[in-house]
Amino acid sequence: MSSQATLRLHSEFQVGLGSMGAILTCPLEVVKTRLQSSSVTLYISEVQLNTMAGASVNRVVSPGPLHCLKVILEKEGPRSLFRGLGPNLVGVAPSRAIYFAAYSNCKDKLNGIFDPESTQVHMISAAMAGFTAITATNPIWLIKTRLQLDARNRGEKQMGAFECVRKVYQADGLRGFYRGMSASYAGISETVIHFVIYESIKQKLLEWKTASVIDSDEESVREASDFVRMMLAAATSKTCATTVAYPHEVVRTRLREEGTKYRSFFQTLSLIVQEEGYGSLYRGLTTHLVRQIPNTAIMM
Repeated sequence: MSSQATLRLHSEFQVGLGSMGAILTCPLEVVKTRLQSSSVTLYISEVQLNTMAGASVNRVVSPGPLHCLKVILEKEGPRSLFRGLGPNLVGVAPSRAIYFAAYSNCKDKLNGIFDPESTQVHMISAAMAGFTAITATNPIWLIKTRLQLDARNRGEKQMGAFECVRKVYQADGLRGFYRGMSASYAGISETVIHFVIYESIKQKLLEWKTASVIDSDEESVREASDFVRMMLAAATSKTCATTVAYPHEVVRTRLREEGTKYRSFFQTLSLIVQEEGYGSLYRGLTTHLVRQIPNTAIMM
């Protein structure tokens, strides 16, 4: 089978897997997006603390995923956990198709410049493919984020995708659909870090496998062991890359908020740190890892 056919088959598989994953993990993504937003303060509860003198003071507690999930269910109902699913499903196919087309074309050109199929080729191709896909599909993900942040009480009419498109255009014109794109570009660093760590771990595993002697009778055991090791390598590399690059996710969500004071990537990053502290750059990280790591481990 040719490399083009293999990539096409891989792309179709990724679309199917991506659609299934989007449906199953949509509630986690809604919770993550709410935790990342500036409106998370709506869910902050007050805790009574007894002082030495016996008086009580109020302390604002940063909400966790379970608390956020509970509030959404109580105030908005279970259907709100699937807000933004429509744009998410619509965006999976074009995003993957654009990504793999750009990846394939870039890799073909770079193979003539660098060592064919080298780590450099894969990293640069992945970065360029990510850049292309982000630029083309940002409007879809902006609409998805806006819908996920649209918190309305139970019984109130929920904003639809077309209404959201109209509001974005009326408020900011065509430029409004590309808010948060700079943060998405910054997120390409996550792909680069992921590939570097993954390839390093994989190389070490291959060296260890070559050095070890296994009888032919144990071939099936070795294959199963290799599969588990590669999954662990992918999960480890993705966890490290996501943790390092995660602040771009919070910045992107803030930039995509409606009527926001956030204007650019670095201005938003600085403002979040000044007003809420460094810890706010990692709100929703646990939920994000729970949603993303298993998918990455299986796909890699």
